[in-house]
Amino acid sequence: MAPGVQLTLFELLFKLFLIVAVVKKGSAGTTSTFTRSQWQSFDIPLDHKVFAIPKGYNAPQQVHITQGDYDGKAVIISWVTADEPGPSKVQYGSSEKKYDLSADGIVTNYTFYNYKSGYIHHCLLDNLEYETKYYYKIGAGDSSREFWFQTPPKIDADSPFTFGIIGDLGQTYNSLSTLEHYMQSGGQTVLFLGDLSYADRYHYNDVGIRWDSWGRFIERSAAYQPWIWSAGNHEIEYMPEVVEVLPFKAYLHRFNTPYLASKSNNPLWYAIRRASAHVIVLSSYSPHVKYTPQWRWLRDELKKVDRKKTPWLIILMHVPMYSSNQAHFMEGESMRAVFERWFVRYRVDFIFAGHVHAYERSYRISNIRYNVSSGDRYPVPDKSAPVYVTVGDGGNQEGLAGSFWDPQPEYSAFREASYGHSTLEIKNRTHAFLHWHRNDDGQKVPADSVMFLNRHWASNLRRRRLKKNSFSFRRETSL
Repeated sequence: MAPGVQLTLFELLFKLFLIVAVVKKGSAGTTSTFTRSQWQSFDIPLDHKVFAIPKGYNAPQQVHITQGDYDGKAVIISWVTADEPGPSKVQYGSSEKKYDLSADGIVTNYTFYNYKSGYIHHCLLDNLEYETKYYYKIGAGDSSREFWFQTPPKIDADSPFTFGIIGDLGQTYNSLSTLEHYMQSGGQTVLFLGDLSYADRYHYNDVGIRWDSWGRFIERSAAYQPWIWSAGNHEIEYMPEVVEVLPFKAYLHRFNTPYLASKSNNPLWYAIRRASAHVIVLSSYSPHVKYTPQWRWLRDELKKVDRKKTPWLIILMHVPMYSSNQAHFMEGESMRAVFERWFVRYRVDFIFAGHVHAYERSYRISNIRYNVSSGDRYPVPDKSAPVYVTVGDGGNQEGLAGSFWDPQPEYSAFREASYGHSTLEIKNRTHAFLHWHRNDDGQKVPADSVMFLNRHWASNLRRRRLKKNSFSFRRETSL
């Protein structure tokens, strides 16, 4: 047997061992004993090269893209011009330096205290072809800039795809380590779990200035692949002391989402389909109790999930519904009480959250049998429940949440307080791999890696095999 084949079989056997060892119910999991040494946890100075302003008068900066429709055939390209609005036009095409298509966008700006933002552009490119590399150009004359992006495969149960998962990033040296390591991971689209720039930790005009620096900081990735946005508490920016009381003001001006494509009435909650995944974004800091707009929208969106086309159902939110960390403990309880029954009924595969500055992965558990007067008071194993994954360890200046409850609850499979990022590698309709990579003081170190079977297709496949084997047995015995 060829060495490459032997390696593949070894990896498969090893990951099957992980499934048996880590995914099956029965006992509490692992609290990592890894101890990280000190690494800079303060924001990178503004004169650092990672925040460099592009050369040229009115050159486009802070370029980022996100999905622009429901099914992955459109992107929204956003950028900022500092001196004047300039053209809000994108030239693009499928050949480098040959831009035979163009689209016109919109431009907006805002003020925050005495800060006045640059001119913020959003432009939709639609009717794109799947699995195609597009090159695009923005800006005018010598100050124009060129980038590219790759569209996803068509919506199909067996379309492979790799998502990156990042939360609570900020703009520290740890943030830079996370971003650089993610860019080496092979991820094709970032699922961002809220708490972007941490600009709200500054005062007065510096709030807006740190939004600008963060936009330039993420451009190295976000200009070339979609980042799917969700909002966290640091995007609220409610500051009555400077008469700024409109929640999410900077966030909503700077980051566009395709909420109308999923019939949402608010850009803070929406859904997309990409390759073989159906991704739903929820807002932890918007009303979500029964009959509210977010509640009504989610009820309708879950009914649209078609496992024959998108077998993997993923939900993003900022505040974890399950966490064994003492930081922000039980802050997600209101959303859990309202939505958990739906998540179990629709057999959501993964729920990714940030907020807690650590990594944690749960077993499949639920607490839907409890009410205030009767029922089990503790989470119990539930094969229909999601796996809850906290990835709030992007690197922000607030530091790590290193205090976990002891003993480790039985629902917690693995937990560690280190900076890092995750990837979800979807292979086909039946298999996906979840990885978490610890930064480890500058080195990308895999610390948690698990294979998951898709419960819809894997169970259907088992039933078909049982039917086939039963039929064969009956034939043999009747001869």
